[in-house]
Amino acid sequence: MKKLSAAALLVLATTAYAQPYDNSMTEDAIKKRLAPIGAVYLEGEKVAVAAPTGPRSGEQVYQAACFACHGTGALGAPKSADDWAPRLAKGSDTLLDHAINGFNAMPPRGTCMDCSDDEISAAIDFMTAN
Repeated sequence: MKKLSAAALLVLATTAYAQPYDNSMTEDAIKKRLAPIGAVYLEGEKVAVAAPTGPRSGEQVYQAACFACHGTGALGAPKSADDWAPRLAKGSDTLLDHAINGFNAMPPRGTCMDCSDDEISAAIDFMTAN
């Protein structure tokens, strides 16, 4: 009986200690959790749009769109200089055409649909130089 009483007392004391006061149930905390995470744009409303900062560098395009495959070699994507050599031998125009229009497992523009042709070219230059 003493052991059972001691165990019950230990559980009760641990439970009371393990639940410190937390203010997650205050009115402000609840309002913050229930606040919308976005906004809806209705046609005709004025919206502040960030001005473009200019063309992205080859490294920026590579990091944003190309790295997933070309950084890992996924689906046979060229990764090293040895991988790029036979592709470069076909000429830069062919390489750019394949990058823009897609080739084998590579989707058009490497999934960077908002990249300009110049940005795609800069990304190719970056990848083949490294």
